[in-house]
Amino acid sequence: MFILYFLLWVIFNGRITWEICIFGILIAGAIFGFSCKFADYSVQKEIHIYKKIFQGVRYLVLLVLEILKANSNVLHLILSQEEEIEPVLVTFRSDLETPTGKAFLANAITLTPGTITVSLEGSEYVVHCLDESLAEGLENSEIEERLRKLEK
Repeated sequence: MFILYFLLWVIFNGRITWEICIFGILIAGAIFGFSCKFADYSVQKEIHIYKKIFQGVRYLVLLVLEILKANSNVLHLILSQEEEIEPVLVTFRSDLETPTGKAFLANAITLTPGTITVSLEGSEYVVHCLDESLAEGLENSEIEERLRKLEK
């Protein structure tokens, strides 16, 4: 919140000078102190939020890399003449606890080319894969591990 208060101060001033930055730090500190005292906010919550933002960015980077990797795999499947594409339905369970985490995993699977989450009931996922090779690594994936860290 301190950084947000400071950024709002700078944006509302419309320019950056040393004076504006110094006053911005002082005013943002005063508002942050007021928030901690009267709005049930603390420095620990602030640090926790920054850690979650960092973990969220790491999750998004991993998701983009997995999407790019799956794109190349699907492209290879489509363009190769010698391999026969055999679609398969895969069922697996996840130990994610929150509904948000489960939905994020289902959406990550669907965003990845060649896989579609058909069903999510409780902790059981049914995933349609374009080929058996794309089904490898669905269970206990690194994306699931990052989501597990975000849940805590």
